[in-house]
Amino acid sequence: MKSDPTHQLALLDLQALDSRADQLRHQRRSLPELAEIAALEKSRGELVDQARDAKIVVDDLTVEQEKIDADVEQVKVRRTRDQSRMDAGQITNPKDLQRMQEEMVSLERRISHLEDDELEVMERLEAAQGMLSALNDQVSQTEQQLEGLVATRDQKLGDLDGQLVDVEAQRGPSLEGLPEPLLALYDKLRASKGGIAAAAVRQRRCGGCQLGLDAAEVERIRAAADDDVLRCEECSRIMVRTAESGL
Repeated sequence: MKSDPTHQLALLDLQALDSRADQLRHQRRSLPELAEIAALEKSRGELVDQARDAKIVVDDLTVEQEKIDADVEQVKVRRTRDQSRMDAGQITNPKDLQRMQEEMVSLERRISHLEDDELEVMERLEAAQGMLSALNDQVSQTEQQLEGLVATRDQKLGDLDGQLVDVEAQRGPSLEGLPEPLLALYDKLRASKGGIAAAAVRQRRCGGCQLGLDAAEVERIRAAADDDVLRCEECSRIMVRTAESGL
């Protein structure tokens, strides 16, 4: 392939812009905040699930405590009523009085058991509420961290996007006047060579693969016409001759 030397030099400018754009896109994809945000979002999801489960435990224990409280109150009301009847002398039959006294003992025992259960449930409820509070605090802290990271990410992305817009705006003018066959080869090589399609030869070294040129290769390049589009024998990229080629 042949192409005017000025076009080949212009290809280096295009390559520099495209390489810069690739670099900016890579920075966009590789921002450390992206991985940190993903990890925190996963952590937040797990904490939210744990907090939801802890809330269910708290709700269940609250219902259980309310039921025991109601049972205690009901038994105490019955005890007070029966005690009042005995104190008022309303129970005159000795057998009925004995039966009621035995029932009072049973009621006292029942109250004692219920109050023990009540205390145990209260302790479990207090522990569950403490766990729920700690989990909610962790969720809040995680959300604050996420908010800060998202703000930093958005700021960095905005800066990178602004630079990318500038680079892409320069790309259009750099394409002007370049022949289609040269551009087609350039695009094909960029796709297959990791984004680097054209590189300058500097000090007898290919700028694409960074390998030095042997004597035979140097002679081949020297013998080539100025408008010959040269390809590196090692990496197949377009080699552009410049004043720094050392040929």
